[in-house]
Amino acid sequence: MLMADVLDAFQLPFVQRALVEVLLLSVAAGALGTWIVLRGLAFYAHGVAAAAFPGLVLADGLGFSPPLGAFGVALLFALLVGRLSARGRSGHDSLTALVLVGALAVGIVLASDVFHSAANVETLLFGSLLAVGPGEIRLAAVVAVLAALATYLLGRRWLAVGFDAGAARALGVRSPAADAVLLVLIALAAVATLSAVGALLSTALLVVPAATVRLGTRRMTPWQLGTVALTAFEGTAGLWLSFQTNAPPGATIAVIAGGVFVLAATARVSAGPLRRLLGDDAAPVAAAATLRGGR
Repeated sequence: MLMADVLDAFQLPFVQRALVEVLLLSVAAGALGTWIVLRGLAFYAHGVAAAAFPGLVLADGLGFSPPLGAFGVALLFALLVGRLSARGRSGHDSLTALVLVGALAVGIVLASDVFHSAANVETLLFGSLLAVGPGEIRLAAVVAVLAALATYLLGRRWLAVGFDAGAARALGVRSPAADAVLLVLIALAAVATLSAVGALLSTALLVVPAATVRLGTRRMTPWQLGTVALTAFEGTAGLWLSFQTNAPPGATIAVIAGGVFVLAATARVSAGPLRRLLGDDAAPVAAAATLRGGR
């Protein structure tokens, strides 16, 4: 009877749509979140989602598709960051920092003074998972497929550069095009998460679960699969808890993700002396082994 009470929420059509959205985004988070953490792109992932905020406001004010407006701005940002970084003018973090505050400020000004839609700002910033429709679900499905396909085709290059960029260049696997694909995919994934958790909480899906699983594994495939499972669990738990407590789903998922990360980090710190005593201090998997076919 207790289990039936727990599952009651998932009998509702709008909760079922939200659950499908979360599960699809979990695949994208598992495929891309690991690369985001490995390549040090967590701040970029957050920044590109925030940079999409003015596009959401424009779409809301002018009456066209919100994902289209958000992706247009996010794609422009991703290409700009990738081009300037490739030329060595600045790193991802510094370029992201320059645009982050400006994008949010422009979005707020557009929402409050131009389109007078300030009432929608909270939804745009923090998402509305329980209100997703077929369009958002289709976008999440497309992102999941593209993320998985790109990981299969380009994963070895991304992995080599992530472990040792200098060695990757010496081996001839450094490719600006591959890096550009990664930046664009992260931008697309960030846009897909906007309907679920909003512009300010996209890292709750794209970064935090991957960072949590990374504390317990050193190999890419278990890391990616574990991230998919953990993101799905945290998203489902957050969705159910938000329904039961009438709290915002995006914020609830973010709180759960942050709490799980803190618990995992605390457990790792506590287990550190025991691991050293047992001699379990294996080195990370070398990128060269992956290039020869190892995973």
